[in-house]
Amino acid sequence: MTANPVYLTAEIREIEHQAAILPKPPRLMEKAGLAAAQVIRDQLLRKSKCCILVLAGPGNNGGDAFVVARYLKEWGNAITVVFSGEPKCALSDAKQAILSWLDIGGEISSHIPDGDKNWDMIVDGLFGIGLDQSQNRPITGKYRDWIETVNRMNVPIVALDIPSGLGSDDGCIYGVAIRATTTVTFIGYKPGLFTNYGPECCGTVVLCDLDIHLPTPPQPQTWLLNDTLAQTLLPFPRSANSHKGSFGNIAILGGSTGMVGAALLAGRAALHLGAGRVYLGLLADNAPAVDFSQPELMLRAPSEIFTLTPLNCLVVGPGLGQSAIALSWLETALISEYALVLDADALNLIAQHPPLVNKLSQRKAPAILTPHPAEAARLLKTDTTAVQHDRMSAALQLAQQFNSYVVLKGAGSICCFPNGKRYLNTSGNPALSTAGSGDVLAGIIAALIAQGLNPDQALLLGVYLHGAAADRWVQQYRGMLGMAASEVIAEARRLLNEWIYKQN
Repeated sequence: MTANPVYLTAEIREIEHQAAILPKPPRLMEKAGLAAAQVIRDQLLRKSKCCILVLAGPGNNGGDAFVVARYLKEWGNAITVVFSGEPKCALSDAKQAILSWLDIGGEISSHIPDGDKNWDMIVDGLFGIGLDQSQNRPITGKYRDWIETVNRMNVPIVALDIPSGLGSDDGCIYGVAIRATTTVTFIGYKPGLFTNYGPECCGTVVLCDLDIHLPTPPQPQTWLLNDTLAQTLLPFPRSANSHKGSFGNIAILGGSTGMVGAALLAGRAALHLGAGRVYLGLLADNAPAVDFSQPELMLRAPSEIFTLTPLNCLVVGPGLGQSAIALSWLETALISEYALVLDADALNLIAQHPPLVNKLSQRKAPAILTPHPAEAARLLKTDTTAVQHDRMSAALQLAQQFNSYVVLKGAGSICCFPNGKRYLNTSGNPALSTAGSGDVLAGIIAALIAQGLNPDQALLLGVYLHGAAADRWVQQYRGMLGMAASEVIAEARRLLNEWIYKQN
């Protein structure tokens, strides 16, 4: 699999350090400022002469902003730079950027001009990745006032590297954050651009890698899960000489009293996404014998599920409940040789019963966990706030502690493998915040495993496809209200068929 790397702040700093000690070190601030200015000029400005407000901070991000301002002014735009620091106190590169701005007749204001000036664009160069996340220091004072002021303006905002106030590693907001329409990020992608609050703060993300070539660059452990990567993971086209057994058998264990619908959703998703046979083992006292809306599903007693051969994947959790019977069947699943997809109450039961943790972590067959933040918090013996504050670490802890493949769901879902590799999903939207969407995801992943994908491939493709189906629905209905989880199934089937068709 080939994918775009994503770098933590420490890794970006290491790249900058290595670049600085090259025999001919690149002028990174100059290159970054020019690259951003070119993006603004060539892709974002709608006329040749614009009025642009540039916010420059006290560090290197502010230096980038002065370089952007200089180029945009030289190209004929009217630029107002707001900077409250002392040029003589700036770091060397930033100080040179300020002097170069003054040398071309640029002026510096200590505050955002009052009045109803009609800005065509605002450039945010206040903090970038220089914000001190380690001490959780929120933005306060004049910088908070500036950010709140420009966020209220109905003007496009371009953030340099990452919106000021947004954590580059965690996507948390530190007090207040710029709400950018475009973010021009430098050297490499950062996790905070894509997870937690990143998607709603960054707008469109444009990467300028600055053409840095290092003899021994740091090796990333995180990549983007995007359309390009998803297209490399598709199932093979179906042979004319095939039958239902060619595409695998799936069983779903769940559907206790009052929650049969969850298991049905997972089963329908698995069926429509290509599994050859789908069985449902329902725990409800008066479980239906047939799903009249989807009679192709084969409904069984839970005990029959473990007699099926061959079985390519077992999903445990949709509507499972937390009864003693549910616990017993989950334990049976954990000691089985089947590939597992564990969701919902399967995860809650594991969190409550330490012996199940040992059974899960010692399995030889693969397991995929699909927790939302609250379920992840229960598994890690912490709270949801802690999980959301460091989603990257939480996903890694889950994968390694439980020896499992994991998707930590939420804005910018994070997929993590037992070997520590992480992938940040770029598809999906808030329309997925509806009951049953997780059951559908579990069924999709299982269907891909049944069709021959490895667990890592099935997880990545399933997560991306699930989000992309919701994106397609939103485009069709021009809004995010009212999407039912069952509607994701049809969109996902349509997309997967389109992708396979285009590839061949």
